[in-house]
Amino acid sequence: MTHETLDGAEAVLPAEAIDAIERAATSAHRHEQLFSERAANIKQSAVRDVFDISLRPGLVSLAGGSPYLQPLPLDRLARTAAGIIAEDGLTALQYGGGQGTEELRTQICEVMAAEGILDGLPENVVITAGSQSAQDVATKVFCNPGDVVLVEEPTYVGALNTFESYQVQVEAVEMDDDGLVPELLEARIAALQTAGKNIKFLYTIPNFNNPSGITLAQERRQQIVDICRRANILVLEDNPYGLLRYEGQPLEPLRAGNPDDVIYMGSFSKIFAPGLRIGWALVPAHLQRRYYLAAEAVTLCPPTFNQMLVSAYLRDYDWKGQIETYRGLYAERCHAMLAALETYMPEGLTWTRPEGGFFVWVALPEGVDTYPLLHKAIDAGVVFIPGAAFSHSDEPSNKLRLAFSAVPPDAIAEGVRRLAPVLQEAINELRTGHTGV
Repeated sequence: MTHETLDGAEAVLPAEAIDAIERAATSAHRHEQLFSERAANIKQSAVRDVFDISLRPGLVSLAGGSPYLQPLPLDRLARTAAGIIAEDGLTALQYGGGQGTEELRTQICEVMAAEGILDGLPENVVITAGSQSAQDVATKVFCNPGDVVLVEEPTYVGALNTFESYQVQVEAVEMDDDGLVPELLEARIAALQTAGKNIKFLYTIPNFNNPSGITLAQERRQQIVDICRRANILVLEDNPYGLLRYEGQPLEPLRAGNPDDVIYMGSFSKIFAPGLRIGWALVPAHLQRRYYLAAEAVTLCPPTFNQMLVSAYLRDYDWKGQIETYRGLYAERCHAMLAALETYMPEGLTWTRPEGGFFVWVALPEGVDTYPLLHKAIDAGVVFIPGAAFSHSDEPSNKLRLAFSAVPPDAIAEGVRRLAPVLQEAINELRTGHTGV
């Protein structure tokens, strides 16, 4: 814990919490010398910090990217869950296979077929505790301390936390409105390899990137894989939002035509229920055994009951119809967010226009740091995630993420209305500073 960290924390934490942190920082326990170097890199997620704050009554939270679960048929699901316990409880509550149940792995291949992967085989699917666990296993299997992992700028904060905990070097590649830029990726790889760096994989969220909402253009997808293949770099494709495209069919995943070069990660968190913590990795056949053994060493086995409930949902419910409901619902909320930004936001801001998913990425003028604005926004009754949370860089960010997935349209508009004066004040202060007034 540094003074700089405490200074930043004062913006969002009460005084008594800061006092407790200071006391802990100055009274080192003898066990602290037992921590590994890896433990020093494990940090509290900024998203988790703000999520806890966003639970305060009266705040409009545009922070958390949670799915909207209210349309689920909860009464029927309750009966299904009870039936699993009553009829198959001795199986559901027992240890299971480390790779996951064969039924669910087969059904996952059907889900991936809807996403555009037609050649997935159950034997190459490994069930994980959400796609977060799939990222962790991949990093453990492929990365030594000091190895390089390539990411998009910006990227998912949970992935950054994973990479940092394994002591890898994270290198970001810029995106434009069409996603990761192939020429910049190729140049970055060449520069790193010239410097003697060992690059293991590219981590990418091609559909409705978290946090930016940007989608990788279809014409760039094979280019990205080809660039990585030539450099002997794996692609780690994270696609939790792919089926939540508002209009038309999902874009073909990078994995679709590249079974040997892409580890594909999916999740039921966004299309069913995040609390079940069921995700998966579709692993190239020649890598499957080592990946599966590493996953088994962490969790021993995925929770059998949760897998059986997901299988029942995919088997007995209209899960594709439910996704259509979500697509319409999230499209409506995205439209409400974009309309509110047009109505209330001051001049000088830009934002993305996602084609699916949960997030809009807002850019303020260069020179504005959005992190210190968080406590002002909380005072105004709204919460967002500062852009710095989604970058490996320690530099200030003029960006912020707004999430609309779990917020009704009228609340979205109210949240943006509350946020607008906070951002306007920051812009005014920037201009005043530039003019010397």
